[in-house]
Amino acid sequence: MRNWLHVTVVLGCITLACVVGTSITSRAQVQRPAEQQDPDKVVIRRDEVPFDVVVRDKKGRPVKDLTVSDFEVYEDGVRQEINSFRFVSSTAEGKSPTSTDKKDDSVARNEPKVTDKKVNDRSEPSVSAVALVFDRVSAESRMRARDAALSYLGDSAKKSELVGVFLTDLSVIVLQPFTNDTQLVKSGIEKFSVHAPSLYTSNNAETRKVRKDVANAELSAQTGQADSDPSAEFRRAAAAMQLRNLEGIEEMERDLQGNATTHSLLNLAASLRSIPGRKAVIFFSEGLVLPPNIYGAFRSVINTANRGNVSFYSIDVAGLRTESKTAETGREINSRSELRIAQLGNAEQNGPMTKGLERNEDLLRLNPDSGLGQLANETGGFLITDSNDLKNRIQQVDEDLHSYYLLSYSSNNQKYDGHFRKIEVKLKRTGLSVQSRKGYYAIKDTFNSPVLSYEAAPIAALESTPKADSFPFYVGGFSFPDRQRVGLVPVMADVPLSAFTIHVDQDKKSYDTDFSIVTLIKNQTGEVVAKLSNQYRLNGPLDKAEDAKKERVLFYREANLPPDRYTLDTIAYDAPSGRASVRSTTLEVTDSDEARLRLSDVVVLKRAEPANGADDTRANPFRVGNMIAYPYLGEPLQRSLKQVPFFFTVYIPPGITAKPKLTIELFREGRALAQIPGELPDADALGRIQYVAALPLEKIPAGSYALKITVSGETASVSRSRSFTILD
Repeated sequence: MRNWLHVTVVLGCITLACVVGTSITSRAQVQRPAEQQDPDKVVIRRDEVPFDVVVRDKKGRPVKDLTVSDFEVYEDGVRQEINSFRFVSSTAEGKSPTSTDKKDDSVARNEPKVTDKKVNDRSEPSVSAVALVFDRVSAESRMRARDAALSYLGDSAKKSELVGVFLTDLSVIVLQPFTNDTQLVKSGIEKFSVHAPSLYTSNNAETRKVRKDVANAELSAQTGQADSDPSAEFRRAAAAMQLRNLEGIEEMERDLQGNATTHSLLNLAASLRSIPGRKAVIFFSEGLVLPPNIYGAFRSVINTANRGNVSFYSIDVAGLRTESKTAETGREINSRSELRIAQLGNAEQNGPMTKGLERNEDLLRLNPDSGLGQLANETGGFLITDSNDLKNRIQQVDEDLHSYYLLSYSSNNQKYDGHFRKIEVKLKRTGLSVQSRKGYYAIKDTFNSPVLSYEAAPIAALESTPKADSFPFYVGGFSFPDRQRVGLVPVMADVPLSAFTIHVDQDKKSYDTDFSIVTLIKNQTGEVVAKLSNQYRLNGPLDKAEDAKKERVLFYREANLPPDRYTLDTIAYDAPSGRASVRSTTLEVTDSDEARLRLSDVVVLKRAEPANGADDTRANPFRVGNMIAYPYLGEPLQRSLKQVPFFFTVYIPPGITAKPKLTIELFREGRALAQIPGELPDADALGRIQYVAALPLEKIPAGSYALKITVSGETASVSRSRSFTILD
């Protein structure tokens, strides 16, 4: 074996930065581990689409004597054949489901009257779980919500169902885990009544006053009235700056509050999915306002609820208001309109008449019933509002949850394209109202975790044949068996921003994008064990659009996986055009025993940049000293680089003081070309040894290679390899 390979050990991070070169990553694309989503458990999909239907007469009373022949189900306007039908009725105390039609045995057996098709009779509990969820509300509304929740609970235990109590503050607060112990549930409700939530008071009134000052200053400047006042221009600029500040704070706070509430509801809906039977969330709130940045996540709440057979019942606990709920919307729209009219005479204020009014759609959602009503109506529940007496109205919720029809069908459309499919239920009887879920996203797999609205189309693209390949990109997964995070797996994708549609708005003098990257991690049996994703809605000034096309997007997410071999399927999806590309790679997670010697994957480095000094050195596994390293993800290496750094991390078991031995080997097409020993540095305070070295490319012919690292302790040794290709 020839020992001609000379490996240069890189002793300093400054050397590493010089070797690797400059950064070309698109700004704001790398996200810190604290921002990464948790891995999601996924299960195999069933063909049937199940849903509940509540039917009421003109007086609001439940209708309990319908048969399957009374129902027609349509998906996107196409009639579907009902596979199963059952009327479920039980008391809150847990009586078995029964049919209320005693005159016809076929109905009692849940069979159709007028069709000869056998309809499956499925034994289902009426309600399996109810989550009482309290939003951040004022002190007065807090007591109204408390009384309504206690009224729903009643005096006797609901033995047939589990009830939990939750608070959507800046994160989900569990006041009482799911239980059928009535006293524990009541205790959880009482905890809410004394909890001081983090409330935000809107500054809209102050903002409107400043906006009026800016409009008056604009008019004075245009009419020449300000010419005699040297300080007028200064005051106009100061007022404009104050307006931008107030509007920015309002938008930021509304996004913060909306994001906290929406993601809390999303997690609750997802957690209920794994429980069989019908589930419900009774949401007590003063209003759910949905800024544009939050609306996508809100749609994901509805989708997750519908896929999990979870109905939302929204309760507006603010009671009867002294003014119209649309009054605030009107004031905001009028205020913005007045300012825009004042600006039209200023040549510096270019753009269309609608400039500054882009938030009108957002403003229309300022009505407290807007989000609450949509949440309930689209998941098969209903909204209770404009009432100071919630105790009586909330009993209708209990009635709904314990008397309903359970149907299912197999869709005629077997093309799983990720698009939303509308479900419509029609009755042959007249004068009846129907309450049911409104639809679902058509993806082949059924996920226990939330399928976010932007994920549906990319996941569907993964199923296309042949695999979508509209543009090139690279993907890699790495195992870093860190102490207390032995299953840590960072996943990265590198995509040119030019692959995606860059929409240009000449009126706003800006550009924007809408694309997503989704990774599904599958074990050896093909089960999806983790779902990692991010939506990129980038924007910037129009004159920077061409520069943006030259940048690259670096997707980064982390999963925590048990030992196994995995396949990583990654989809990059452009929403405006529907174009997508799929890349697959493999990954092995080895022994997770912290008492054993462990070795990370070998990482061939592409570039590096200075790390933030405030970063936790453990937070990013790619932090080496004072630098953040970025790996090659399968791209061929160019000989012009002269040398290419690589690094790996050794994890020393607790109590071991002897330094392991290192061997570095280079293989070409399975044949060993060189083998040399190496000297590992001392372990750091975290029990890690980070080793950085460089391969001299000028001495290695073009071809495909594998770099193998072996670390040997007193009783065991571990090895890792990384393949790469060199081009002339």
